[in-house]
Amino acid sequence: MAGSSRAVRSIKNVQIALCFYVVNLALQFFSRKVFLNYLGAEVLGLNSTAQNLIGFLNLAELGIGSAIAFTLYKPIYERDIQSINEIVTIQGWFYRKVAGIIIIAACILMYFFPMIFAKTQLSLWYAYGSFIVLLISALLSYYVNYKQIVLVADQKEYKVTLCVQGGKVLKVILQIIAILFLANGYFFWLVIELLMSFVIAYFLNLTIRKEYPWLVISIVEGKRLNKKYPQIIQKTKQLFIHQLSAFALSQTSPLIIFAYASLTLVAIYGNYMLIISGILLLVKSLFKGMSAGIGSLVAEANKSKIKSFYWECIAIHFWTASVLCFGLLMLTRSFIILWIGEEYVLSQSTLYLLLIYTFLVITRASDYFISAYGLFQDVWAALVEAILNIGCSILFGFYWGLNGIISGVILSLFLVIFCWKPYFLFKYGFRESIKEYVLKCVKYILLISVSFIFSYYSYHYFFSIEASHFVWWIIKMCLCMGIYITISISLFLLFDLNLRYFFSRIILFFRRKK
Repeated sequence: MAGSSRAVRSIKNVQIALCFYVVNLALQFFSRKVFLNYLGAEVLGLNSTAQNLIGFLNLAELGIGSAIAFTLYKPIYERDIQSINEIVTIQGWFYRKVAGIIIIAACILMYFFPMIFAKTQLSLWYAYGSFIVLLISALLSYYVNYKQIVLVADQKEYKVTLCVQGGKVLKVILQIIAILFLANGYFFWLVIELLMSFVIAYFLNLTIRKEYPWLVISIVEGKRLNKKYPQIIQKTKQLFIHQLSAFALSQTSPLIIFAYASLTLVAIYGNYMLIISGILLLVKSLFKGMSAGIGSLVAEANKSKIKSFYWECIAIHFWTASVLCFGLLMLTRSFIILWIGEEYVLSQSTLYLLLIYTFLVITRASDYFISAYGLFQDVWAALVEAILNIGCSILFGFYWGLNGIISGVILSLFLVIFCWKPYFLFKYGFRESIKEYVLKCVKYILLISVSFIFSYYSYHYFFSIEASHFVWWIIKMCLCMGIYITISISLFLLFDLNLRYFFSRIILFFRRKK
């Protein structure tokens, strides 16, 4: 029954997340085009840089949220209400301290804005206004929204999605209208960003109160209760370094590009990253709903079931990564031209590097299981990843520009995420040899390579459509993806039992639902 309940909640999380993914992705592309056409690449680049700076300040979170989620899996599985209240109380107490640190750091950082944004021709109010609004939105997570962790750990993330993503849809629509029809459109964009942050926070907390009326938080008790759960501090110390590494991966590249080039190049790079972020968000929507279920599965401590599901996750992640990367290879250039113009196209070599980056990020399925086991003690690996990421990006960027910066990111991802993390999971989680994982990776990469070659030449031999209009682009997309999915899934299902098991599980679930 527990396994069935996990599957039902995971599927529901995925369904809701996918609905909002489609709507939000379409809105993001349209809003970015409006932003570029009406406000310009420099304002967009400044906005992106302000978001990266907020991401830097959020490092002060230290990984507390992940530590709390791990600590909640067992009491939620056992329905231990007292422990849940105590753990979330500790989170609230920690977050108040973090918020204070962020406010102080933000004030210091704003003092240096005239130097940070010295190269821009825009008035400094753009930088200060953007930063302050985004800062207030981020602080709401520490003062108000943190209790959503219970919904996430309880596999009810779809309720969070309905509140947060539903509000985001409304926010983006209002922001587009403001830019199109109001003078000083960016000012009203910021006003809407701020107001909707409070609206989302209100409805999110209303949902939490209805779902868990027994969830009572007393922040003043946090210091006393902290001593009762020493594993939270232990995991938080370990996770801080991992948070630092994650920041280096996701936030530093635009800042390094800005240091070497301009806000305009940041915006052009951001256009590609919007596409890739959309792809990664799709993967997150598909699979993140399983993370709490994996935590519950690990709490159940049935190793054979854990390993079986792990191999299914690896298989589906590799296959999904191959499908999406093939689509990016075949469709990105024509989409950029149709979307915002040929002047925003990056070189083909840059696209190849971004494909490798995307593939490595999507295939990191081991992370779900590492988090479920609470294996965060490899802090040296996170430090190495951050040093490699930033150091190599700066060094390679000096010699090879944008391609060098992306290459630095890829190197850190490959060595730490693709190589070390699976080894770490097998040694300390499964307590088995890594040999089986290596053999499966080799097999999947061979299957993907054969699928790429056959699909690429099949498309160009039989079709090779020039996408001069969005209608033709959609036709090209359907043909490219249809060919690749047909060839790749045939090969995977023929040579891999794990993907067969995964699809059988999904089909069986929907048959039962009928």
